[in-house]
Formats: sequence, C-alpha cells, structure tokens
Amino acid sequence: MDLDEDETLYTRKLIQPVNDKNRIVLCGSKKVQEDIIRLAKLLKSLHFEVIVPKEFFDDLDKYIATKEHISQIIDDKTYAILVVNNKAYDKDNYIGANTFAEIAFAFYYNKKVYLLNDIYKPYKEELDGWNVKCCNGKLNRLIKDTL
Repeated sequence: MDLDEDETLYTRKLIQPVNDKNRIVLCGSKKVQEDIIRLAKLLKSLHFEVIVPKEFFDDLDKYIATKEHISQIIDDKTYAILVVNNKAYDKDNYIGANTFAEIAFAFYYNKKVYLLNDIYKPYKEELDGWNVKCCNGKLNRLIKDTL
C-alpha cells in the first residue's frame, strides 16, 4: 500500500517510533537557517529526535561548529541527515561547501542522506553516486523510510 502525504504524516504522528530510525540531523546553509528551524519543529512534532547546527543558536567559530555538527552526523544513533537545500545565493537547491562536506561524512559513515529539494547540479555526479534521495519538497519519502 502506498500512503499519500496526509496518510503518511498521520501515521507518523500516531506511531511513536521504537526503532533506530528516529534521529535526524539537519544540514544546510546559514542562509536558510529559519527554514531549518521551522523544519526541525515539524519533525519534532512527528516524534523525530532532531539535531540542528549549534551555530544557529550559539556564537561558535566555524572550526568548533563544524566539528560539533559532524560529530552529530557520524554518531551511531543518527539514522540520516536531511539537507535543507532551498534556494540561496540565487541558486536553486543550493548546497554550500560545508554542507557538501557534511554529506560526504554521512555517506562515508553509512548514514542515509536526504535532500529536501532536488539535486544541486554542480554536485550531481557525486550525489547520484552516493545514492542521495531527493524529497522534492515533501517529507513523505523520509517518513516512509522510518516507519
């Protein structure tokens, strides 16, 4: 049975996950920080444990912020990363250098990688080769994979 988006969200709200697919780390440019925070709230309402970059809330230098966020990505409890690749800097599906590095770590440590939107063209070959999943603006795919 293929659930539509409303059924999937409803199912996720009803079922408190009891598996190891509950922890999601959000990644993305500071340019889309507000979108990431809104998405974190939505995912938390669906019973996900959500990790957001600490640099969004604390004044951390880039070195410390990057190391801390990557440690969350590679943590054994993390199931996947969700890259919020909204339009930024006049580029559709934008993925910056730091976020691309986070994707590479997730891939290397066998974490699932989801893009909120479509493939960012400059990294298409790598993202396709690493089996990154595009959500095309909807959370259906991620939610179904965690049920």
